[in-house]
Amino acid sequence: MKQFRLIGAALLSLSLSGCAGLLVGGTAVGVSVAHDRRTTGTMVDDQTIEFKLYDALNKKLPPGNQISITSYNGTVLLAGQTVSDATRWQAEDIARNLREPPVRMVHNELIIGSPVPLSVQSNDALLTTKVKTALFQINHIPGFDPTRVKVVTNQSVVYLMGLVRTNEADAAADVASQISGVRQVVTLFELID
Repeated sequence: MKQFRLIGAALLSLSLSGCAGLLVGGTAVGVSVAHDRRTTGTMVDDQTIEFKLYDALNKKLPPGNQISITSYNGTVLLAGQTVSDATRWQAEDIARNLREPPVRMVHNELIIGSPVPLSVQSNDALLTTKVKTALFQINHIPGFDPTRVKVVTNQSVVYLMGLVRTNEADAAADVASQISGVRQVVTLFELID
């Protein structure tokens, strides 16, 4: 329920500011610092990347897009819908050219299409919550911390990010793929083996 309130608050604040088409995927720094494999500085950089990209895409792209921005360890995930193929590539180019803090890699998962309705966004939020909850069932890997896995869902496609070991990545992907309603699991992990 807390996830729904946070998403609702974010959507409301974005719609009130006139920028409802772009969503920033960050979470509050400090909540998981003790468990995160990123440094505190990197976590701050990731939030800065998300906010700077939100601003840049909002200013430089034509209206009618619905883009979710997530940065994890300098790797950016762009997911959602754009009004054209040219806009899709323009968004990627803007992300790749962010210099401060630097973006190391961009995963462009944008598709050409109309923005999805709130019901689809709500279902995505529910799937994200289900995946995050299911990750806590992974207890056969010593030292596995499910809070180290960043889960992003867009149109029932689940994207998994994080600094994880191979066995952790495999287990997380397996668990996510078993959640009812998940259409596809895309692993964007950075392996630390």
